[in-house]
Formats: sequence, C-alpha cells, structure tokens
Amino acid sequence: MNMGIILLIPFLGTTLGSAMVFFMKKCIHKTIEKLLIGFAGGVMISASFWSLLMPSMEMATEQHEISWLPASIGFLLGIFFLLILDSIIPHLHLHADKPEGIKAKIKESTMLVLAVTLHNIPEGMAMGVTLAGAMIGNVGISLVGALSLAIGIAIQNFPEGAIISMPLKSQGMSKSKAFIYGTLSGIVEPISAVITILLTNAIVPILPYLLAFAAGAMMYVVVEELIPESQEGEHSNIGTIGVAIGFVIMMILDVALG
Repeated sequence: MNMGIILLIPFLGTTLGSAMVFFMKKCIHKTIEKLLIGFAGGVMISASFWSLLMPSMEMATEQHEISWLPASIGFLLGIFFLLILDSIIPHLHLHADKPEGIKAKIKESTMLVLAVTLHNIPEGMAMGVTLAGAMIGNVGISLVGALSLAIGIAIQNFPEGAIISMPLKSQGMSKSKAFIYGTLSGIVEPISAVITILLTNAIVPILPYLLAFAAGAMMYVVVEELIPESQEGEHSNIGTIGVAIGFVIMMILDVALG
C-alpha cells in the first residue's frame, strides 16, 4: 500500500468521528461518551505495546544493544516530554470541571480542541517512526505493521473527533463549523509524521528510542486524560469495558496484520 495513504488513515478516523455531528440531535449520551473514551484508551495502550515497544526492543537487539534499555529510556522520555508540554502549554483536561456561562463554555471548547491537537502529535510521530523503520527495511517493522498502527490510531481518533465536534454543536456552533474544528484537530498527525519521515536518515541510529518515546507519549495521554474521564461519575464500568474492547481489537489487528 502507498505510504501516503497509510499516513492519511488516522486523519480519516478523526474526520469520520467529527462527521458524527451531522447525525446528532442534541448532545452525545454520557454512557456512549465513556465507552468511546475507554475504547480509545484501550487502543492506545495496545498500540503502545504491540506496535511501538516490541519493535523497539527487536530493533535494539538487531543493533546489538540491551533490548530493554532503549525501550525504557525512550518510554520515560516520552512520558516526561508530554508532562512538560502539559505544564507549559495551557489547555483544558478532558476531565476538568466544566465552567459556567456561554463565554466560559466557548473557552472550554477552544481549549479542548487545543488539548486533543496537542495529544495528536505523539500519534503522528508514532506513524512517522514506524513508516521510517519500514522504509529502511528494518526486520522489526513492515508496511503491514505500519498499516495496522494507522488503523488502530484511526479507530481511536474516531471518538476524539466526535468528542470535539459534538460539544461544539451543543453549545450553539453550526454543524459544519463544528465538523471543521473537529477535523482540523487531527491535521497535526500527518504533518508530524511527514516531518519525522523526512528526518529518517538522521534518526536511524535512535529509532528504537523514538518508537519507545512515541509509546510513552501515547501512554501519558491515556493515563492523564482518557482513563480519568472514562472513570468519572457513575457507570465507570462502561469505560473499563471500552478499554478492554479497544485493547483486544488493536492487538488482533497488529498481530493478524503484522
């Protein structure tokens, strides 16, 4: 499959999720939202392990390094990078208390778009480093493996797109404008992936670290944002079920396709 198509698959997931705003009547049901957020978290946890950390350890072994060392270092760096980014770039956490008033709600929605956009960067990096590994013919990564990761990210991007566009519509924004905002939140993924691929020659020696870095960044998003939101309030078991389903589907995709 063409690499350009693979790059656009995650963005397609965001676009389709954002398009759900055209079918909504009022607002997304809280139970459905919990299920979708939990599902997204499960997909990202599974992708972090099967599509990023395992190839990282395999590549380290090929480079005659201690298999777990680059994975451990890269993973922790990814966590701390997102932690620092969260601290210096103001944004609204998904599970933060909701402000009152129309102006406050508009600000909340804007910050939510920024939050999701920020957290899409590591996913784009994950795609970029995986495709870069496939381009250099690394044994641990193939185009089929990159395709499975792209599908997994697209699956978890679907609820993200809906979570942005639907609240914007419920707060008075037109459906078309809410759709555009939701879609644009995912544009950073192919951009960051392309930048990573362009730097392929420079990153080959540190590719195991970068794969693990992307995994750490994705796990930070899951632990800091998705899991707390899916467990908030009543019926937290719905979010847990979503995590389990998302993890298993992504695992099957990665193992079956990879």
